[in-house]
Amino acid sequence: MNSSKQIVVSAGFDDIRSRDLRFLEEASKLGELTVLLWNDAMLEHQHGKPPKFSLPERNYFLSAVRFVGRIILLDGRARPDSLPEIPGLRPQIWADVEGPANPAREQFSGEQKIAYRVFTADELRGFPEQPTLPSSPGRKQAVVTGSFDWFHSGHVRFLEEAGSYGDLYVVVGHDANIRLLKGEGHPLLPEAERRYVVSSIKYVRQALISTGNGWLDADPEIRRLKADIYVVNEDGDKGGKREYCEKLGIQYVILKRIPAPGLAGRSSTILRGF
Repeated sequence: MNSSKQIVVSAGFDDIRSRDLRFLEEASKLGELTVLLWNDAMLEHQHGKPPKFSLPERNYFLSAVRFVGRIILLDGRARPDSLPEIPGLRPQIWADVEGPANPAREQFSGEQKIAYRVFTADELRGFPEQPTLPSSPGRKQAVVTGSFDWFHSGHVRFLEEAGSYGDLYVVVGHDANIRLLKGEGHPLLPEAERRYVVSSIKYVRQALISTGNGWLDADPEIRRLKADIYVVNEDGDKGGKREYCEKLGIQYVILKRIPAPGLAGRSSTILRGF
């Protein structure tokens, strides 16, 4: 990354999905990435309806994304088609995604002598594997498992808490096993995409795809990593995981499903509707 350049993105990020993360990843390759995050009023004015997720929740999620350098919350005077004057922010590039033509942004960028860089859909295809983050000397190896099918702030909070126990590895369930455990219609997203989304979170050292089956489908990965700690949430405390950890001498930690301070609780089942 060329850290000498300041890159800016201005958007609402109301319902963050893999395409948003791919965009942030590619934008971050241009330089140090700053996200100008729209407030609720800007989002409602732009889309004609209130945002699905509150500003604090959107900010919390974005703050956990490894590609984002900093976030600046925009006030009610900001406009979607221009960049406000912010002390210390002198962007060389305004990054945007391909979509309906936005001549106002392009004109503003030209007048301010800022490059306007639009990423096409082709440039955002695929789910590249993220580099493994550096290990922390003396820290234990912590593992979590799951489908992570409709990723939301509750997942971010879980990974944040799990990461406090050691260098965090996430083993994402492979497609056939998620279907076996949850039935037809699952997962909504393929394993490569789910792995990519999880690996975009800065609390995760590495994300893997499971190669086993059943509730202990991550057994091959857990053994290979020589995990010290297996962290689950209350819903995940089943399938013989406790007995499995006792047998292997792995510390077993159960976390309560408590959202980050000030945020609403989230459930993948409710968000996806089934």
